[in-house]
Amino acid sequence: MLSAKSLFQEILDNDESFRLFCSIAASGEAQGGWENARIAALVPASERDLAPKITRHGADEDKHGRIFNALMKKRGLEPVPVPPETDYTMLLEQNGIGLAHDKLGRDDPLTVQDIVTYLSHSRVTEQRASEEMEMLRKYFGDHPDLGRAVKMISNDEDNHLAYCHEELLRFAYAGHGRAIQRTLRECALAEIRIYRDVSLAVMAHMGRILGWSKPKAAVLAFGIHAVYWYERLGGWRRMVSLKMPERRNALGGPAAAAPEFA
Repeated sequence: MLSAKSLFQEILDNDESFRLFCSIAASGEAQGGWENARIAALVPASERDLAPKITRHGADEDKHGRIFNALMKKRGLEPVPVPPETDYTMLLEQNGIGLAHDKLGRDDPLTVQDIVTYLSHSRVTEQRASEEMEMLRKYFGDHPDLGRAVKMISNDEDNHLAYCHEELLRFAYAGHGRAIQRTLRECALAEIRIYRDVSLAVMAHMGRILGWSKPKAAVLAFGIHAVYWYERLGGWRRMVSLKMPERRNALGGPAAAAPEFA
């Protein structure tokens, strides 16, 4: 029976598909680490207290990239180039979601509105990351090779999401509420489209590696489109709501060290 668990198990059991999966994940996390590091360095003077949390966010992302690379190394695998159509982080940036890399590459201080944009973008993408890692934790949290990594990354993503909620609410109370809601909506609607396109591209590559039949590939593509239409017709709203999280000051300390994979 075709299920999310059986699908991921098939990908994990094959060296080539596992290598592609981890390479895509590691690349996205590394990009996220760079973006957060640059944002932390360019935070406006009025928001300098936020810089350590942004730095922690970036350190977590870098750590996740190292974890995925370590998982490959443990199986004697080397990373492969990430196909551009599967590069979720870069496609978001190219579609104007978040802060442009050319802006982050300069040394000009960011504005408060830039920080609001960054947090809104992160709130949307961390929702996706938290949900995906929760699914992997459910299916593979007890896996002998992947369990520790999945649990750590899942906990980090939950922390990132809590941080975004808390900081965006702070900015909303300071008078940025309308800008936040407008930016969240724009980000969410763009993200669900890009997520659909990236999912289709990743599944196409996996299908070629694993030799999926045309009917199986068609069923998976139908499922991806179905998720998109659910989100387009209203599911996107879960990405734009704000509530004070149970985890307060979730990024208030240093990043935890990555686990060792012998």
